[in-house]
Amino acid sequence: MPALTKARLDDDEERVTRAQRLLIGLGAALVHTPFDTATHDQLRAFLTDDAPGVLASLKVLQQRPEPELRARIAELAGHSLLPSGGVA
Repeated sequence: MPALTKARLDDDEERVTRAQRLLIGLGAALVHTPFDTATHDQLRAFLTDDAPGVLASLKVLQQRPEPELRARIAELAGHSLLPSGGVA
């Protein structure tokens, strides 16, 4: 059986993915304990320090043409996407 090679995220993909995970966690924490000052401090720090870089990375990713995005998704997922949205 051939060895599987795991594709790595590039810097922009990594930055956006980490931010998404953080923000989902902070959102859940705010729903669970809406007045937790530590959660508010984490969100404020993200918005002040990290958000500009994340938004710049997101813009880079959004500017990729569809064929490049499909190829990248296929590389990361380990299979090809059909034009109709199916999997090959």
